[in-house]
Amino acid sequence: MSVWGVEACASEGTYAWEKVEGAAAFTRVTLTHRDSGDRQWKQELRRKMWRTLDKIKPQAVVVPGWASADALSALLWCAETHTPSVVMSESTAWDEPRVLWKESIKSRLVKLNSAGLAGGGPHADYLVQLGLARARVFLGYDVVDNAYFSGQTDFIRNPQSEIRNLQALPEKYFLASARFVEKKNLFRLIEAFARYRELAEVKPESRKQKIEANECPAPALFPDGEERRRKSDIWNLVLLGDGPFKPGLQKLIAELGLGNCVYLPGFKQYADLPAYYALAGAFVHASTTEQWGLVVNEAMASGLPVLVSNRSGCAADLVLPGVNGFQFDPGNVDELSQLLLKTSAGNFPLADFGAASRRIISAWGPERFAAGLSEAVAAALKNPRPRVGMVDRLLLRLLLRR
Repeated sequence: MSVWGVEACASEGTYAWEKVEGAAAFTRVTLTHRDSGDRQWKQELRRKMWRTLDKIKPQAVVVPGWASADALSALLWCAETHTPSVVMSESTAWDEPRVLWKESIKSRLVKLNSAGLAGGGPHADYLVQLGLARARVFLGYDVVDNAYFSGQTDFIRNPQSEIRNLQALPEKYFLASARFVEKKNLFRLIEAFARYRELAEVKPESRKQKIEANECPAPALFPDGEERRRKSDIWNLVLLGDGPFKPGLQKLIAELGLGNCVYLPGFKQYADLPAYYALAGAFVHASTTEQWGLVVNEAMASGLPVLVSNRSGCAADLVLPGVNGFQFDPGNVDELSQLLLKTSAGNFPLADFGAASRRIISAWGPERFAAGLSEAVAAALKNPRPRVGMVDRLLLRLLLRR
């Protein structure tokens, strides 16, 4: 099919990504320079969205969600022109607290679409809960370029590569990549890492006493006769990203005495990421709530075992406990510290888990998005467009004025 990509803005404040040129396989139209978030910008966006869609005259419009100004503008255009729309969603029923009246409004918006493209199983379930027919919901929304991460990390892992020294990275480390905001749960991650460091240095005789005092759970992780781990065998933590919580995280790192083993390289652009994935031992994603978590896709495509919060939307579809990683309660520091200890043990099958990650994520690449999108559009064109009444039109206009 012929595809147009309508980009709401060239840049916005949440992420500092550089603009990526190209996209030869489809036509890209950028409507505004930057998302200011005010009413004037929303009005400008709506005018330009309508003008662009009037020019393209699409057979179907694929809309990202139901909350942003670009999504609402496109959905209102579809309502006025009787054009079928497909909603793309990575929300689950449990990723945020749900309020009945908001869910009622959301349901009205979702039911204006003829089909849906969801991230994974829980996301498809939520679209059905909101009113879409199960037969019209397809999977594949949340994917990354697996081949890029796989190829780049394999090259960097070449023994002759000097990337580790150039990036000043430690020999063994857990990797995390996130915005430094509350929901990413980075304070607990650092606390769990500090606890891991303590456990990893416990002598066998001290271990026995701690177990008896219930201070050291999961005794199977400390087989009898194990010697104190050498400090060189204890992993470090590399935490990529930036954000408003950085000063607090730096303070906690200093208070816990982790200054020499927690690295904060800052926010990294797309081209820089493979080096950090390639040289890591395992990836950790500790969010208390996460619609999906595309960094987990990237880590798996890079061949890493993954430790992922069970509150991350991707966990149910991508993380098979004991096969390519583990799920954990993001509020349980001890559970995460034990998983860090287990994964970094000398006899842990890192290579097997990493290979399993690549096998699993191979089914979640751009091809899956393309197939899911094609199926969703075909379903939208085949089935009658939902009736859009005056109340729905009024609701869309009011939401655009927020």
